[in-house]
Amino acid sequence: MSTSTHEAPTGIVGRAGATLRSVLIDEVPRDHQQPDHEFHRRRVVVVIGLLIGTTLLGLSLATTPGSVAFYPLTISVAVVWVVFGFASGPLHLGYVPWRGTLRRPVFTPLALGLVASAVFVVGALIVAQIDPLRHLVQHVLAHEQQGNLALVYVVTLLNGAAEEVFFRGALFAAIGRRHAIPLSVVIYTLVTIATGNVMLVFAAVLMGTLFALQRRASGGIMASTITHLVWSVAMLIALPAIIGT
Repeated sequence: MSTSTHEAPTGIVGRAGATLRSVLIDEVPRDHQQPDHEFHRRRVVVVIGLLIGTTLLGLSLATTPGSVAFYPLTISVAVVWVVFGFASGPLHLGYVPWRGTLRRPVFTPLALGLVASAVFVVGALIVAQIDPLRHLVQHVLAHEQQGNLALVYVVTLLNGAAEEVFFRGALFAAIGRRHAIPLSVVIYTLVTIATGNVMLVFAAVLMGTLFALQRRASGGIMASTITHLVWSVAMLIALPAIIGT
């Protein structure tokens, strides 16, 4: 696939700005039209998935850290997102511009995940100095620190990918062209409120916005999924060391 060419920007700042614009702002060509009846059906499926998934999400993080119920509940959440995501209708991987052509997004979303992780690490250093906020993060980390570490990584990655299938895949498409970014971020944030943890809600606002921008620009879920998974792993590694137990 080819895309239009522009005069190449000069300097590190110029090239970095052009790259960010290409993966977060400028939309690649796509033709994802659906007949009205399929579009309305997608909306119905998404609403049902939201109700079930949100309920299970709230139950999963309400479990006692170390509880065996945490794992089947969180896996159930991921299953709901994936099943209803794909059941809603066609999903797309998307493309990003690369040297005059359109390629599947790999390196730029990986880099964005690392940059986002670095920003959150700086934020964690600040949060660690504020007792009420530190306790909120410690509550989330308790599932990692008191549970099976390998299983925690598995369910975290599974849920990260599943969220992209549903929220940036099915939900984003169900909203339609107008206001897809703000509405998808608001819904993603409202669902996260079910966890009862304000720090997770705050992260949902920031990362949900980034993921939504990637989704709109690329026309698919591959870019946001890679960024989401990189960020999730980085947080699992970095936060316990910074926040403590």
